[in-house]
Amino acid sequence: TAETLFPYTTLFRSSNSPRPAKPWLSFYYSDELIVVERAARARRVQRVLIKVDADCRVSVQAPASASDEAVLHALKLRGRWIYEQLRQFRAQLAYITPRQYISGESHYYLGKQHVLKVIETPQAPQQVRLLRGKLEVCVKEKTAENVRKLLMGWYRARARDVFSRRLQTAIEQTLWVSTIPPLRIQAMKTQWGSCSPNGRITLNPDLIKTSRDCIDYVILHELCHIAEHNHSERFYRLLNQVMPHWEKVKVRLDGMAAQVLNDSFRSTEVN
Repeated sequence: TAETLFPYTTLFRSSNSPRPAKPWLSFYYSDELIVVERAARARRVQRVLIKVDADCRVSVQAPASASDEAVLHALKLRGRWIYEQLRQFRAQLAYITPRQYISGESHYYLGKQHVLKVIETPQAPQQVRLLRGKLEVCVKEKTAENVRKLLMGWYRARARDVFSRRLQTAIEQTLWVSTIPPLRIQAMKTQWGSCSPNGRITLNPDLIKTSRDCIDYVILHELCHIAEHNHSERFYRLLNQVMPHWEKVKVRLDGMAAQVLNDSFRSTEVN
C-alpha cells in the first residue's frame, strides 16, 4: 500500500451545508477515470489520507465534516501521484500468475523465494518443512486446495512465532511502551498491520513472507501508534527515532506486495 497525507486545512463544511458525504468519489486524470472509496477520519484530524493499495484500489480518509467537493479537490491535487502509483502496481500485477500449488512453484518466506515440493503421503502425517531452500509439503491427497490449506496453516504458525519474537525486540527500542501489547494474527486484504485504540496490535500473516526488516518496520509503525494513533508529525518523529531508514524499507515492502499477496488477489478479485 502506498499512502500520502495531505494537510488540507480548509476541508470543513460550513453549517449551512449539511449534505452527507458520498461513499465513492471519482475524477479524471489524463484519460483515466479514478474511482475512490471515501471513509471518515477523526474530526480533530484536519488531514486527508490517500491510499493506493497493491490491487489498485484507491481510498481516501477525511474528516466527516469535510465536503465532498473539498475532498475531491485534495484528490485532484494528488492526481499525478495516484496515477503513478496505479501504473506501478499494475505493472507488478501483469507478471503475476495464479498459484497452482504444485511442485516447482516459488513461494516467499522471510523475504526469500523457496521452491515448493509437494509429496503425496497417504499413510504418513501431513506436514510442511523448510529443507535446504525448499518448502516441502507432505499431504495425504495431492490437490491444490489441500496443499494451500496446509501451507497457509504453516505460514500462520511461523508468523505467530516470528512476530512475537520481533515484537519483544522492538519493545526495547520504544521507550513509551512499558509492557508487551496484545498481539493478534489476522488476514487482512489491504493492510500489513493495525493498532486498536486500546493498544492491541494486529498483523497480517502474509507479512511473514517479507524480510525481517520489513516485519520490524510494520511492528515499529504500529508501536508508534500506541503513543500517537494518527499519522501526525509526532508519529513520524517517533518512527524516525526507532527506524531512521524506514522510508527505504517501506518502498521495498510496497514493491513486494503484489508478489507476496498473490493468493489474496486471486481470492478477492485488495491499510
